[in-house]
Parts: sequence; structure tokens; C-alpha cells
Amino acid sequence: MIKLVWLVPLLPLLGWMIVGLFGKKLSKGTIGTIASGAVFAAFAVSVGIFLEVTKHKGEFESIKLFDWISAGNFTAAFSFLVDPLSSLFLLIITGVGFLIHLYSTAYMKEDDGFHRFFAYLNLFVFFMLLLVLGDNYLIMFVGWEGVGLCSYLLIGFWFKNTNYNNAAKKAFIMNRIGDLGFLLGILLIFVTFGSISYKEVFDFAGATGAGLSGNATVTAIALLLFIGAMGKSAQLPLYTWLPDAMAGPTPVSALIHAATMVTAGIYMIARSNIIYTLSPVALEVVAIVGILTALFAATIGIFQNDIKKVLAYSTVSQLGLMFLGLGVGAYTGAVFHVATHAFFKALLFLGAGSVIHAMHHEQDIRNMGGLKKYLPITHLTFLLGTIAISGLPPFSGFFSKDEILARAYEHHEFLWLLGILTSMMTAFYMFRLYYLTFHGKFRGTHEQEHHLHESPKAMTLPLIILAALAVLGGLMGIPEVFAHHAHWLQNFLSPVFEKSEMRMLSVHPDVAHEFMLMGIAVLGAVASIYLAYNRYVKAENVPANDDEETSSVQKVIYNKYYVDEIYEAVITKPINKISGALYKFAELQFIDAIVNGIGNMVKQLSGLLRLAQTGNVGFYIFAMVISIIVILITKLF
Repeated sequence: MIKLVWLVPLLPLLGWMIVGLFGKKLSKGTIGTIASGAVFAAFAVSVGIFLEVTKHKGEFESIKLFDWISAGNFTAAFSFLVDPLSSLFLLIITGVGFLIHLYSTAYMKEDDGFHRFFAYLNLFVFFMLLLVLGDNYLIMFVGWEGVGLCSYLLIGFWFKNTNYNNAAKKAFIMNRIGDLGFLLGILLIFVTFGSISYKEVFDFAGATGAGLSGNATVTAIALLLFIGAMGKSAQLPLYTWLPDAMAGPTPVSALIHAATMVTAGIYMIARSNIIYTLSPVALEVVAIVGILTALFAATIGIFQNDIKKVLAYSTVSQLGLMFLGLGVGAYTGAVFHVATHAFFKALLFLGAGSVIHAMHHEQDIRNMGGLKKYLPITHLTFLLGTIAISGLPPFSGFFSKDEILARAYEHHEFLWLLGILTSMMTAFYMFRLYYLTFHGKFRGTHEQEHHLHESPKAMTLPLIILAALAVLGGLMGIPEVFAHHAHWLQNFLSPVFEKSEMRMLSVHPDVAHEFMLMGIAVLGAVASIYLAYNRYVKAENVPANDDEETSSVQKVIYNKYYVDEIYEAVITKPINKISGALYKFAELQFIDAIVNGIGNMVKQLSGLLRLAQTGNVGFYIFAMVISIIVILITKLF
């Protein structure tokens, strides 16, 4: 099966070509079947590859398709790397991707751009698979840029809305800022190691690690790569594009901005783990940026009232926790949280889409309430996803989050404390969202209430499957304190991270200490849930309307700390003014003056030369004779 890995990205690419070229001539049912079937077929092949990798644990296989670039001493083959890390991501991308495709067949059924939507989704899956399968940084970069392009197309899918177009442009531009850092990092890797192939770079780094540890060049490489990850995975200060990206259809939010694209930065750092292990400074930066992002976004999530915006800031916060895990050396824990987050966050976004579908595109949770009796399946699955993200045992989020927090505690107690605060806030704002949406009295219009109904099976079936994964997904990483041996995922990924683990000394807390840390995390989450229940169920508190007076602190946080306004004032407006001045003076009065001056000079000279064209044959013969005489005299002397 590993030899057939080229089929995995090829199938969605074929789906994109068929739907993109012939979609207007096909029925919606046919389009949905082709697009979803392509991703499901890729998932089936991915399962076979995963089982084979599990069977032959520790083996890395590079499948070379063809020689791609050869220029001087630079060579890059178009080849795929199949190992435990890439095979796990294949399952996440194609598995969750298929469920979202299936969901979209019903959610987007009435949309005029149905075929265009599925063409974009298939193209996105292709580029994401290319990103994780590439055997060198150049192929990863192609996939990296491709998912950025698809993100732009899908965020601005409803392009007749100017605000949605602005959100798409914002995402594209902010990602380009990060991508510049990533590209410079790749160039520095080639200059330093003489190759961009993972095997050559990581083998050299691992073999000469003692000499490279703390090296300024390695630190520069790690930080440049991290800048790319900050853009793609929405970390401070390049995070503001992701909440605005909720302008796209809800399945897009689930696929791109919860389960796959935004985790590309996590994958890239996990793949480059030996480079980061050799740079303690870069790891510290990753951990600090991660925990600050997690805490910052969590505070904003507490006061948001748009159901998708709450989930968007939750995604930014959870990504911050993943980077905290990477920064403290919990590479397996970060990847574990990527997997569990893909399950419960895709579930929550799709559940939000089901609510929006039932509410006729209403997204403000202040206008909802009491929906559990109208949407029983959506309610139950959303509740399971909410429990999972809140970190309550034995749901998946508890195990993955606990591993990151435990490693953070070993690294520095203050990081652990900030992680606990973030987890408590997560539990609070997620149950705030759940209670305001599904409990209490219905606060919408009579017309909305009259048309409330559960979503069709094509939408509820993915919810049920994702809910099961959100509940049971933690079984792949049961802590050593329970299982008395390293958990399955750690064993499975150990070949990928073994060089880093050999260099990172980690003292695990004793059993009593570990149980204490777990207990504090669980008690904190339970306390937050109880606080949310008291405030929004017992006291029936509903957040204030936008035109009502609130405290200054609440107003600042509700307006997202005015970060967008600060960026507009400090960055966007000055750049626009400088651009305007350059256009007015440098472009019009200098560059245009030179270009127009040359044109006018040529025009005047040609006007003079034209006088010689009299149309008189006698004059032409006279000119020819004079010219011959001049040539002969010149030749003579």
C-alpha cells in the first residue's frame, strides 16, 4: 500500500478537475458523489498505508516519483515520505475531510455555487496532502502556499459580499507575511546544510547535534520557520485573520480553520523537531508565544456572541496550547492534541452549522436558546464536543491537554499555571455557548421558532461519527500513570521524535504528583462549568446587546482589545499613505515623466526623420549616390 501513496493526493486532484471542468453540466447529486467519493477513496488508501506503517514500525520510506529541479548544486526530487507522522496526518485530513464533504452535500444544497464549492474543497485537500507527504521543504512549501490559496478562495466564496472579500484578502496577506519567514528559513536551511531534503538535513543535524546545539544559525532557521507557523496557525501577532475567516461557509471553518490548515504550523515544527531541539532559545519563544496566544484568545472568547466567532477564538487558543506543547518538548502531546482537536472542533463547527441552518442563518447566540428540544441530535453531539474540549475525563480532550500541561509543569510551573487558567476559561466560554444556545427559553423570532427542525441525515451522520471520535479518541494516548507503560501514540511516533527525545532530559513527576496535576485541571474545569451554569441557566443571564452600556473592561475585551483597530492605525493607514505619496510623486512625476519623456523624444526624432521621406524618386536616387560616395571614401581612408 505504501507504494500507492501517490494515489492519496491524486484522487482529490482528479475530483477537482472533474468537478471544476464539468460541474456546470452535472447534477448536484453527481457533484457531491464525485467530490466526496474522491476524498473517501483517498481515506481508504490512507487506512491501508497507516496499517502497513503500524505493522513495520519505525521504517521511513521515501517514494520518489520523478526528478523535479536540478540547478547547479541544488537538487529537489518530487518524492513523498511515508512514516508514522505523515500516515497519522493522512488519516486526519482524509477522514475528517470526507465527513465534512458529506455534510456539505446537504448544507450547501441550495447554493448556486455548489460545484465551485466542492471543486475548491477537493483542491484544498490535495494541497494539504501534498504539504504533509512532501519529502523535502520545497514540496511542503508548495502545499503550504496551495492551502493558503484555497483558504482565500473559500473564505471569499460568497464574493458578492464586500466584507467577505476583505476577510479573504486579510487572510491571504497575513499568511504571506508568515510565508516570507518560512521561505527565508528554507533558503537558510539549504545554505547551512546544503540540502532541503528532510533525511539529509535531519541526519546531519542529529549526527552533529553537539556542535550545533545553541548555534545562532540553527536558532535563526528555527525562528524563521516559526514565523511561517505563526501566520498559518494564527499565533500572536498574526492571528487576526482567523476570526474574520468565519465569513466563509461553515463547513470551510470546520475543514480549514479547525481540523487541517491551521495545524500545518504544528506539523511543520513537529517534522523539524531536531532543529528546534538544538535551539533552546527557539523552543522558549515557541512556548511563550503559544501560551500568550492561548490565554489572550481565551479571554476574547468569553465575551463573543457570534457562535462561529466563539469557536474561532477557541481554535486560536487551542492552537496556542499546541505550540506550548511543542515549546516544552512535548512533541507527541502536541500532535495528540492536533488529532483530538480535529475531532471535537470539527464536530463543534459542524454542530454550529446545523444550528445556523435551523435558525435560517442566525449566528447570534443571544437570539437562540432552548434548541435542545428542536435539535436533539445536534444538541447531544454538540454537548459531547463541548465536554471534550473542556478537558473532562474520559473524553479525548482531557488526555491530550493533560499531556501538554504535565510537560509544561516539568518545564516551568508558571507556564503550567497559565495553561490551567486557559483551560478554565475554555470550559467557561464553551459551556456559556452551549447553555445560551440549547438551554433556557427560545429568544428568536416566532417565524424562526416555527421552522426549527433537525438537520438532514447527511449533516447529522458526520456529527455522530465525530462525536464518537471526540469521546473515544483519547484512548490512543492513555497516560502512563494509568497504563503503566508509554501510551500507544507515543510508541507509534517515537521513531519520528527519537533524536529529539535522546537530547531532551525530562523528569516525569511521580504518580501522586501527576494525579494532583490532573485533579487540579479537572476541578478547575468543573468549577468553570458550574459558574457558567449558575450564570446562564439558573440566573437566566443573557449577554447585553451591542447598544447597551457595559463595563470598560468588558467593552475592551468584547472589541477584541481593539487589535484590528491598532493594526489599522499603526500599519495599514501609514502604508496606504506612503503608497499614495509614492504613486503621486515617484510614480507620476518621476517614473512616468521619464517614460513619457523617452516616448516624446522618439516621437519628435521620428517626425524629423519622416521629412526625409518625400516620395520623390529622384531625391531617393540622389541620396543613394551620395551614400555610396561616403561609404567609398570611408573605406578608402
